[in-house]
Amino acid sequence: MSTTERFTALDPLLPPPPPEAGGERITAVTAIGERVSGVLQRYRHGPGDVALLWSAEQVWQLFPNPGISGTAGFDALLGALRSRMDNEQAEPDSACVVNWPSRDAEAIRAFLDHGMVPMAALAVRTGQEPPAPEPDGPAIRSAGPEDLDTVLALCTATFDYTGLVAHRRRAQTAELLRPALRHTLDEPATWLAEENGAAVGLAQCAWVESEPGNAAAELLPTGRWGYVNNVVTATGHRSRGIGRALMARAHRELNGRGTAGTYLYYNPINPLSSVFWHRQGYRPLWTSWEAHPASALR
Repeated sequence: MSTTERFTALDPLLPPPPPEAGGERITAVTAIGERVSGVLQRYRHGPGDVALLWSAEQVWQLFPNPGISGTAGFDALLGALRSRMDNEQAEPDSACVVNWPSRDAEAIRAFLDHGMVPMAALAVRTGQEPPAPEPDGPAIRSAGPEDLDTVLALCTATFDYTGLVAHRRRAQTAELLRPALRHTLDEPATWLAEENGAAVGLAQCAWVESEPGNAAAELLPTGRWGYVNNVVTATGHRSRGIGRALMARAHRELNGRGTAGTYLYYNPINPLSSVFWHRQGYRPLWTSWEAHPASALR
């Protein structure tokens, strides 16, 4: 079975595996003599990098060969990575990361055995109508550049909450978010929910083209996709249908431009998002498995 056929068997929405990443080759041999390999990339995010909102500062990312199958193969490769890490000085704000198809249950067993947790998932939604919004739900309108401070406050709050359950809270969250949000608000893909003139929720979205050779094509089937970036309900206003109403609007707008579907990233261990997004028809396609700090890899 080719690697493309293997990925298709795991999940028909997976695109063909991309060309091998550049970096340091890691190899191992299983108990029955099967040779497995992957590529290790190391990088560090600087103080002003927006990726610090969802990533450790110091990262070792492993790209397993797409042809690896079975728990034993991943166990051997992760063991080799653990041995490689013995020669490194891992800082407290560090992580070992593997991004892998969510439905590969045999790989999941190895990730868990080596002390990794599912920190993020890329989830997709295709061909489903959104739940109907509450009939007496909030007023929803498009957000523009004049709403930057309101949008920034809502997004900062949700990142601060996520920092409790997924990544580290960053003191400079608002500073990191502001430039990207200012650019985002120039496009008509952000919506605010309001009650009595006050913003109580937000859906910040975009359109992304998955084309051969670009980064999106490594994760999604070819085509135009709606990207759901930040969805926030203000504290004290949750469990009242505001998020559902926002997503009903967002799905209509995003899918109205000939999209193949919509996608987003969520934290599987987040007690709010893990429930909400499944009810909205999303399901995991890729999962990012991480060990924090990097030295915690077993």
